Amino acid sequence: MQTLYNLSTLESDIKPGEPQKILQNHFDQTRQLLVHLTYFLTEVCRYAETDSHQRAGKHLPSFEDLHVNTKLSGNKILWRILEDSSFKEALAKTKPQLLINKDLVRRAYLRLAETPEYKAYIIKQARDNKEEKEMLEFVLDKILLADENFTSYMEENFSNWDDDGEMVIQLLVNLLQKSGSADFKEMISGEKKDFAINLLKTVHEKSEHLQTLIIPKLKNWDPERIALLDMILMKMGVAEFLYFETIPPKVTINEYIDLAKEYSTPQSGQFVNGILDNIHKELVAEGKMQKVDYKKV
Repeated sequence: MQTLYNLSTLESDIKPGEPQKILQNHFDQTRQLLVHLTYFLTEVCRYAETDSHQRAGKHLPSFEDLHVNTKLSGNKILWRILEDSSFKEALAKTKPQLLINKDLVRRAYLRLAETPEYKAYIIKQARDNKEEKEMLEFVLDKILLADENFTSYMEENFSNWDDDGEMVIQLLVNLLQKSGSADFKEMISGEKKDFAINLLKTVHEKSEHLQTLIIPKLKNWDPERIALLDMILMKMGVAEFLYFETIPPKVTINEYIDLAKEYSTPQSGQFVNGILDNIHKELVAEGKMQKVDYKKV
């Protein structure tokens, strides 16, 4: 959707392969966002050791200064992430350490250190996988994402935070739930990536034909006054009807209703629903819907 929108706003002629390059750029931006969010989380957790060293190095350290608990820095899931070869490679490529706000990291850790959840975690000497995971999730959800300063920092540094933030957060949560096992090289499966490329290519190349099916259903609506994003979403939906035989029409319609509600105007969900439903019924009546039972594929 984002790629097709970008293509529609280009003033120059679209060169061969350019749509795929723009799509790949979106993938790369999302990966960079995930890497940075993950890195920030690891830095907050590892700050326990930094805090310990700094307090122990005071001129007259107190007993508490000399006995800062650094259990979080050794979190088992945290170190599975840090030692993951794909994460190390991603760090070397995107270099989040050059962007990260160290003061924001420090303040996040200090807030964390005052919470009952953190104090209950560090008082236990044993390490339990469930508790290790839950503590990292707590840091992410209750310390970072609940902090307006942190979310503002992400918005300022990543233009795709508003669009991709929710998805990236879920990817990171999934990573933590899988005990730190992930591939930062391939954020999406090859199958999903191929689908995205094929859908982009289909909508781009068959744009005029798709529009001829949509315009007659607009009735009193002037096609020129239809929200650009609504038209793109409807073209994508009709393309799935016609050229992606394993996707159930109901799934297609519901997906584009949700996208319209999320990204377009307040009325777009209902509008896109009505147009796609009418086109679907017409295609079925004319025998142009060649769907395969996706459950058997």
